Amino acid sequence: MIVTIPDVLSPADAATMRARLEAATDSWVDGRATAGYQGAPVKRNQQIAEGSPIAAEMGEIIVASLERHPVFISAGLPNKLYPPLFNRYEGGMHFGSHVDGAIRLVPGHGARVRTDLSITLFLTPPDEYDGGELLIEDTFGVQEVKLPAGHAILYPGTSLHQVRPVTRGSRVASFFWAQSLVRDDTKRALLYDLDNSIQRLNATNGDESAKRTLVGVYHNLLRLWSET
Repeated sequence: MIVTIPDVLSPADAATMRARLEAATDSWVDGRATAGYQGAPVKRNQQIAEGSPIAAEMGEIIVASLERHPVFISAGLPNKLYPPLFNRYEGGMHFGSHVDGAIRLVPGHGARVRTDLSITLFLTPPDEYDGGELLIEDTFGVQEVKLPAGHAILYPGTSLHQVRPVTRGSRVASFFWAQSLVRDDTKRALLYDLDNSIQRLNATNGDESAKRTLVGVYHNLLRLWSET
């Protein structure tokens, strides 16, 4: 399941965050610093050093916004979040086809996060750069993603994906992972569809008895499938 999460940040907040990151010139390093053995040979970008003060500060803003975002909560059913990282592509930089590592160890904490879900939050308006599309392979083919600044994309961590070369301008984004309460993507998709149906019934004053039944089904399935 691939889901767009709109307005994680306002355009103004996204622009402010990008400016703060761009100004942190001493914090940018080779993106291969956090790549695994599969990703390192095909990864060509720059990245804010993991654990740097600017990454921690900007990451806290993103996490706080996502914790209040109904689409993210409904689609992701998040249990644990890996602290947001930040990258930049320019001058032909790209990231070849790869699958994210299954487990990420949070530096300095020892906590492990299973990467059920991958998230990319776009910070640069799409008209300011050429290329840089995120390509995600799923059961319906290859999905091409290039979103407005402040919007995010949520997709299964098992997906083969890549970033096309940026041939003009600079593409700055945040990327990170979530461990979901429901590991299986098909089950998460069913719960997301069910939750959306309940919300539509609420909005249209649907039959109260039907709503109560569906809410009960939703929570019983979540109770059956969730891992804590």
